[in-house]
Amino acid sequence: MKWKFLLPAAIFAAVAVAFAVGLTLDSQRLPSALIDQPAPQFELPPIAAIDGGDPYGGGFSSRNLGGGVALVNVFASWCVPCRVEHPQLMSLARDHGVSIFGINQKDKPENARAWLERHGDPYRAIGADNDGRVSIDWGVYGVPETFVVDAEGRIRYRHVGPIMERDLTGTLLPMTAELGP
Repeated sequence: MKWKFLLPAAIFAAVAVAFAVGLTLDSQRLPSALIDQPAPQFELPPIAAIDGGDPYGGGFSSRNLGGGVALVNVFASWCVPCRVEHPQLMSLARDHGVSIFGINQKDKPENARAWLERHGDPYRAIGADNDGRVSIDWGVYGVPETFVVDAEGRIRYRHVGPIMERDLTGTLLPMTAELGP
């Protein structure tokens, strides 16, 4: 008969412990099985130009990675947080010489081009992930997400959400400096 009274108390205690543990977790960090693993193998076509030319490079593939530290940024023109982080990406490329590669996820080519013309292009190369499969291989939950890839082509860090000034100065710049040119 006592167990009828102890069961609700035990359930309450278990739920309280689960909430307490949950409150200690950093909501900005999502686990990634790819940390310290080689970047996925992929090949993405360029953002197609209406006139047949390609002003934004010849696409982006895993062959572009390695030989130096790089950021891989997953973005889209329809993504509001991507616009928020874009000044930080421009600063990384322009002011700090960081190599940034873009994966344009599920975007219309004309919208992606217009967005880059309006806000600037910090990318060394951009690949069009029209069906989102390459983003899935990278473990992307949504846009924007940014990965730091070391000179050996291994993923060293994953940033979920827009890069803010504090992320730039507190994490990305120190990490890219530590990993090398």
